[in-house]
Amino acid sequence: MIDEIRKKFQRELADVRDLKSLEDLRVRYLGRKGELARIFGEIKKLAGEEKISLGRQANELKKEIGNIFIGKNQELKSAARPQKDWLDITAPGIKPPRGHLHPRTQVMRQVEEIFMSLGFSVVDSREMETDYYNFQALNFPKDHPARDMQDTFYITDELLMRTQTSPNQVRYMEKHNPPLRIIVPGKVYRRDASDATHESQFYQVEGLMVDKHISIGHFKAVIGEFFSQLYGQKIKIRLRPSYFPFTEPSFEPDISCTFCDGKGCRICKNTGWLEMAGAGMVHPFVFKSAGYSPYEWQGFAFGFGLDRLVMMKYKINDMRLLNFGDLRFLKQF
Repeated sequence: MIDEIRKKFQRELADVRDLKSLEDLRVRYLGRKGELARIFGEIKKLAGEEKISLGRQANELKKEIGNIFIGKNQELKSAARPQKDWLDITAPGIKPPRGHLHPRTQVMRQVEEIFMSLGFSVVDSREMETDYYNFQALNFPKDHPARDMQDTFYITDELLMRTQTSPNQVRYMEKHNPPLRIIVPGKVYRRDASDATHESQFYQVEGLMVDKHISIGHFKAVIGEFFSQLYGQKIKIRLRPSYFPFTEPSFEPDISCTFCDGKGCRICKNTGWLEMAGAGMVHPFVFKSAGYSPYEWQGFAFGFGLDRLVMMKYKINDMRLLNFGDLRFLKQF
């Protein structure tokens, strides 16, 4: 009778998978109306050696079952708790978030790659400039009205934060002999109020090509190929007359609107064209400032705003978004 209860208990214990099932089993065997309580009730009816023998076996079984319950209870509780020191190396990992390049940096690198494929070198430059290189060497005399076009951050009377990347034209030509082809990307500074299309700090890309017999046709071919590669489609170019002290003649290249393919839209003000840069043939005064003979060498120079390229490429309607550092915005690129 005792052995039958032990075997029955072991069979039922094998099916226990959680604490509730274990508690139900405990009540069924050790409760006031459980199996062992029923056995003790029957043993009371016996006499002599049989009563003593069965009583001893029943007490041993009660103690055995009690110890089993204690061990099983601890086992199930441990299984329910997370294992802090245990690592399942077969489980799929959780990838940490990865950073990526800022959209401005992405476009900057693409611009550099395109121009390098066209034979241009990328040149670093300084952001703090002298008045001479930023203005005078580029045909801006002290009292020239064109200086009013660029509201400048002056540090001293002769030292300033550059208003354009053009100073590097003269600096580079002073130390290098023609022919040459360079671009100069970098940050420039002007005292502009911040709005959707203006910032006091922004990026420009300066370009300069000097050789013999260079013409406007060379410029139009180079800039047209650049924009076609950048936007991945055939781009039409037109040149509008303009004025810059360091180029003569001066012009502003427009490209067919990339938003509407030149059909006219809100972005291009229904003209089908977008203004992209300032450019022109290098002024003889600039060649003389650099020590070149304007009778022997010709060249073109151009400068465009990198932020504008980024805005057009990714259809961003506010330049300030590029500088806020908002990850919700930056993760889109």
